[in-house]
Amino acid sequence: MFEKLGDMFINAGLINNEQLTQALKVQKGTDKKLGSILVELGFTSDIKLVELLSKQYKVQSVNLSDIQIDESLIHLIPAKLAKKYEIFPVRRDGRTLYLAMVNPADVFAIEDLKFTTAHNIVPLVASENAIMNCLEKYYSDVEVETEDIVDMDDIPDEDIEVIKKDENEQADEAVSDIAANVESGPIVKIVNSLITSAVEQGASDIHIEPYDQSLRIRFRIDGVLRAIDKPPRWQYRKSIVSRIKVMGHMRLQETRLPQDGRIKVKVHDKPIDIRVATVPSMYGEKIAMRILDREKVEFEFDKLGFDPDLEKLLIKALRNPVGIIMATGPTGCGKTTTLYTCVEKINSPELNITTAEDPIEFSLEGINQLQVQEAVGLTFASALRAYLRQDPNVIMVGEIRDKETAEIAIRASLTGHLVLSSVHTNSTAGTITRLINMGVEPFLISSTVNCIVSQRLVRRICEYCKTPDIKTDEDYIRLGFDPNDFAGKTIMKGRGCEKCGNTGYKGMVGLFEVMEITPPVRKAIMKKMPTDDLEAIAVENGLITLRKIAIRKMIQGTIDIVEAVKETGLR
Repeated sequence: MFEKLGDMFINAGLINNEQLTQALKVQKGTDKKLGSILVELGFTSDIKLVELLSKQYKVQSVNLSDIQIDESLIHLIPAKLAKKYEIFPVRRDGRTLYLAMVNPADVFAIEDLKFTTAHNIVPLVASENAIMNCLEKYYSDVEVETEDIVDMDDIPDEDIEVIKKDENEQADEAVSDIAANVESGPIVKIVNSLITSAVEQGASDIHIEPYDQSLRIRFRIDGVLRAIDKPPRWQYRKSIVSRIKVMGHMRLQETRLPQDGRIKVKVHDKPIDIRVATVPSMYGEKIAMRILDREKVEFEFDKLGFDPDLEKLLIKALRNPVGIIMATGPTGCGKTTTLYTCVEKINSPELNITTAEDPIEFSLEGINQLQVQEAVGLTFASALRAYLRQDPNVIMVGEIRDKETAEIAIRASLTGHLVLSSVHTNSTAGTITRLINMGVEPFLISSTVNCIVSQRLVRRICEYCKTPDIKTDEDYIRLGFDPNDFAGKTIMKGRGCEKCGNTGYKGMVGLFEVMEITPPVRKAIMKKMPTDDLEAIAVENGLITLRKIAIRKMIQGTIDIVEAVKETGLR
């Protein structure tokens, strides 16, 4: 518990009991803090007040009159939130934002601002008078909405067209009456507006999350979730969910089990695929919508972020008519996009290329694509087994999850097929260990796997506000880098501007580690060497690690040191 401010003033000998009693009387009937009243009555000063507040909340203090205000941070905090929580942005250090607050113990305000700004929040304490003066000076020209929720009249009729299912696909007659309620009117406008706004902002995902008395909607932009300013009314949550389920051809009555669906729309005459997934939560169904914009994805290695030497290694493996090529990395790092790019690179009328995916993210011309449906027994293993009877040249398996699928993939490569697949591991060398842990014999791995690609997806520095990031040798060492790698080089960072929403980042790029399975590596696999030893041998034989690739991108001015450290940890 915090010690009462009045008691702290008395114990410090700054005021007496009579002055405290007088201040408490004045405070009655007002919204002002006791400290502000004491300053107004002349019993203490702002400096003394802030010193005691710092002790009370056990956080650092800031005197706003003594610092230079960074006006670029003003637009990072919406005016309504700044005034609602009585906060003011002081400075920013990378992804950390320092805020002057009247009440730095307000965890709800800190969490709200964390989601809104996509920054880590460090609270500082300042006097109420100082913060209000800054708010009046810097936010006076900013209009604050009195209604923190969307108004139906404010939603434009968006240029969006929902592409219906084929005539041969039957609708569920039982839900036709329910569906009619969400096929027109304001709910359609809300959902259309959300989808259009997400596409225009370049979002990859939309998250709709119901809580006790609120509805939070967030867009994932450049890998970071950001809450929208004016979410729809909480009362519309069920209708919004129903509308999306109707668009995704999902069962309206089923609210107790997760469901998956797919929506095809045109936004400003541009075709967009949306994958929809629902899960039940305490206050209703939560929805995640993955936006798949084919026009945004270019299936070219250099566009994904491959350096020329790594691209040559991968193309060399693709030209081999037999064997296995694997993509590995965490969820959401772009493994499927890499596999699609590989398939597109070798796609020709002379080759019979088949895929088994869960789900199918993009439709590829000239490729036979199959949607895995485990609910009816169509697993990766059964799909792969069936494809082997279809005279394929190249098989792409969305993911190797178990020993059965791995062994069928290996058998396919041993019988004259090129197999492409993905697996969840953290590094190229770790993929070998993962396969052995699944129960695959090392001699089978060493004789079939040709190439492994490990990847991460990181944020690009905004080209509009790129600026030098001056670091000392001590800084590099502290962050795990060798200063010699940057000798005579200047790395960059994003300052933050309107173009990038004051984040310093705009767009994404891949970091790729390509391990060619050379004879020394094959021998190490046969000996079941630990991951670190296997990686060391691969490095001796030409492997360029993710950390080294990140350093390349930093020197090229593509990514900053924050993203490099975050996505390429030291082993």
